[in-house]
Amino acid sequence: MRALGFWAAAIVLAGCAEDGLVDRVARDQAKDAVRPVLEDNFPGVPVEPATDCVIDNARANEILELATASVTGVDTETAELVIDIATRPDTIDCLIEDGLPAIVRGLS
Repeated sequence: MRALGFWAAAIVLAGCAEDGLVDRVARDQAKDAVRPVLEDNFPGVPVEPATDCVIDNARANEILELATASVTGVDTETAELVIDIATRPDTIDCLIEDGLPAIVRGLS
């Protein structure tokens, strides 16, 4: 519960920081929860571009939830959230733009 309080405060303060440091920290932390879910559920997808697409298309409260999960542990709810975000139209568009070139580079 303490981690949730920390991340809630961090997200609120993110809007106050001129350089967005807190937002970047929360996003970086959230990536630690997203990566293993993508690796388990989307084999063959380039993890880093896909992780960026998921994070870029997550809402602020979802970033908070993912950042918290990176501390408390990834569970079924976390996996469902990542899959939900990953299958949104905007995320799929991002994957096509950023993920496919990474696959092609890996094949050459």
